[in-house]
This record gives sequence, C-alpha cells and structure tokens, in this order.
Amino acid sequence: MLFWRVFRWKADLQRLIPVNRAIIQVLNLRLIYVFLVMGLATVLFPVALLSTELGMFILGAESLFWFMRAIEQIIFFGMHSVASIALFWVFLIGSGLFATLVFM
Repeated sequence: MLFWRVFRWKADLQRLIPVNRAIIQVLNLRLIYVFLVMGLATVLFPVALLSTELGMFILGAESLFWFMRAIEQIIFFGMHSVASIALFWVFLIGSGLFATLVFM
C-alpha cells in the first residue's frame, strides 16, 4: 500500500513486538475499509442520509469524527509544518461539510 511505503512501515514496524505490529496493520486496514464504506454510502445513498434519523446520525458522527481528527492533528503532530497545518484544515473543512448537511 502506498501509505505504508511513504511512512516506511515495513522497516519501522519491525521494531515492534509481533502482536503490536499486527494490531497496527489490522487497525489500518479496518480504517481503510470504514472510509471506503462511508464514502460509498455518502455517494450512493444521499437521499437516505439526508431524510432519515439514521442518516442524520451517520452524518453527525462523520462530522464529529473529522472534527476530532483535526484536534488530534494538533495534539499528536503539532502545527509546525505546512503539511500538518494543511491536514488540520482539510479535516476541519470535512467536518464542517458534514455538519452543514446535518444542520441545513
């Protein structure tokens, strides 16, 4: 996976004990799956998301997810590089877009 190559996980993860190495990789793969499913749901079922209580809950949860991710960007990565600042804004804008759908 490109993500793993960019961050040299093959080398870096070797320093972890096998169970922690496996946990990191499984969590990453499951997160990719969740992102794909939620992205597809947003594209394929916009009416259901916007017109049902469950849909509004999902949109609100996605908004909160990206808002929390923006906060975590500051906590874990700081705001010392252009890339980190850019990611913070991408996550915050993503949160705002989902929130707009909930409150419109």
